[in-house]
Amino acid sequence: MSIFIVAEIGINHNGDLNICKELIDIAESSGCDAVKFQKRDIDKVYTQEFLDSPRESPWGKTQRDQKRGLEFDTNDFKEIDKYCASKGIEWFASAWDLNSQYFLKQFNCKYNKIASAMIVCKELLEEVASEKKHTFISTGMSTYEDIKKAVEIFKSKDCSFELMHTISTYPMKDEDANLKLISTLKNKFSCNVGYSGHETGLSVSYAACALGISSLERHITLDRSMYGSDQSASLEPSGLRQLVGGIRKIEEAMGDGIKKVIDAEVPIAKKLRGHLSFDIEES
Repeated sequence: MSIFIVAEIGINHNGDLNICKELIDIAESSGCDAVKFQKRDIDKVYTQEFLDSPRESPWGKTQRDQKRGLEFDTNDFKEIDKYCASKGIEWFASAWDLNSQYFLKQFNCKYNKIASAMIVCKELLEEVASEKKHTFISTGMSTYEDIKKAVEIFKSKDCSFELMHTISTYPMKDEDANLKLISTLKNKFSCNVGYSGHETGLSVSYAACALGISSLERHITLDRSMYGSDQSASLEPSGLRQLVGGIRKIEEAMGDGIKKVIDAEVPIAKKLRGHLSFDIEES
């Protein structure tokens, strides 16, 4: 099974559809299987006190201005839906509240996503699981008990899912990756496990692929120096292309795990063992 590669655009579009389309183009041309966004009803996710607090941004002087500036509306997502269809790439989004999940249902995306922050929200888990779409469940900031409760909900609703090993720091330090947890989660919950990475390089993601993940998600950006909290933990276009190419090579290199003499080795064996008496079976 090929690793499902998701380019997380998230909020790195900075509320600009042109930037968004550029990022979709990059994801598609790099060979990604899907792009992913985030959706929030800011009045549900944040307190009014927080939204009224000061924050300088390209959209104004309050947190409300900044948060509102990063949110796409219905017409924006209709354009995204149409554009992704024209490019032949899937898109989906993680909802950070129930209103946003209801909002996303109108687009009938093939997949759902539970963000690490929302894995402890029972109401959202039940709503997403009831939609019966294959769901990627990120496990950052979570305990085994948190994950168990989420898994039980999806199993009870007979909804296809996979966990995604995640460390919720931005950017993540390589030494915090704890990639051995991928195998632990597989064994503990008897399901496929992907990896959602927030590191700055490629090595950790390559290692995760070699450990048998089912999916890989990385944030992407046009330029890591752009405005935004997720930009520094994102891959620029050249890095994304390198990552996808490397993953596909790793998949080819993994093989089937069965020891055999391959055809290309036979003439080498005959040459290097010419002074010995030995038998070799040619396939």
